[in-house]
Amino acid sequence: MKFIWAEALWLLLLVPALVGLYLWLLRRKKKVALKYASLGIIREAMGPGRPWRRHLPPALLLLALTAMILAIARPSATITLPAARQTIILAMDVSGSMRARDIEPSRFEAMQAAARKFINEVPRNTKIGIISFAGTASVVQAPTENKEDLLASIERFQLQRATAIGSGIIVSLATLLPDAGIEIASLLYGDNASRVRSLREPAKKEEKKEFKPLPPGSYGAGAIILLTDGQRTTGPDSIEAAKMAADRGVRIFTVGLGTVSGEVVGFEGWSFRVRLDEETLKQVANLTRGEYFHAGSATDLNKVYQTLNTRLILETKVTEVSALVCAFAALLALAAGVLSLVWFDRIL
Repeated sequence: MKFIWAEALWLLLLVPALVGLYLWLLRRKKKVALKYASLGIIREAMGPGRPWRRHLPPALLLLALTAMILAIARPSATITLPAARQTIILAMDVSGSMRARDIEPSRFEAMQAAARKFINEVPRNTKIGIISFAGTASVVQAPTENKEDLLASIERFQLQRATAIGSGIIVSLATLLPDAGIEIASLLYGDNASRVRSLREPAKKEEKKEFKPLPPGSYGAGAIILLTDGQRTTGPDSIEAAKMAADRGVRIFTVGLGTVSGEVVGFEGWSFRVRLDEETLKQVANLTRGEYFHAGSATDLNKVYQTLNTRLILETKVTEVSALVCAFAALLALAAGVLSLVWFDRIL
């Protein structure tokens, strides 16, 4: 715990001074009581019942005063709270390799089913956008809170050739940050590799200010969930696209579908072996301060979505907790007063 006004902690020196004053008053009261000849009067002065009862209300009041001083110092703590509003982009692989059945009934159908469950379980104040990618990437559903539209967009998926993971990341990032000046067309359809690296720089025509990279993972208003088998066959480099997201503070949570050994699938007259490229997906997650999850079965994929749901709707941040400390102090003071009235028919 840290304190915004740490100088106010000097007031805690009052606590031992008050303890000393209380002990002095007890001794003085005892000396005065001993002057009386009647034992009954002495007992009355010492207080009825168990001896510790006399000390409990003042002790609670002293603790309340201590808590109030701590509240004045404005304590702050790192706590986990529900996120106010977030936008989650689901970037979903619709390439031919998703026909593989190493996840039952298939990678594609398991992904759709898990995505439906995720959409149904996120809070209403969370916007979700859906991007599909194969040979290129496109926005299937712009970010919205309308779950019916989101579920309908998933049903419109059609499998296509090739896998452009980098394109999926770029379009997802442009959808999440529409004012970032990302030139999607030039990045996805440029003729040379130097244009891929330019995605780490904002468009000069649209942004006059010099681009200053943010710390990776610092963007708290949204994130990208990338679902794929991780084998890029075309389009911008996946790692360069991930660096673009990292420079803008956006986290990418990667979900690897399938098995490392993979299997042979047929698509539009072609047969090929599809394997899970975990290394690339782990690197993308690490660069952006996200996290990598492996989904080797439909059950695993559902668990991944449940975990992501928890991670994304809750956020950990430094929060001032002065109000909580004040409430605690008030409860202690109230308890001290109630006990004094019940036990001694007086307040302290």
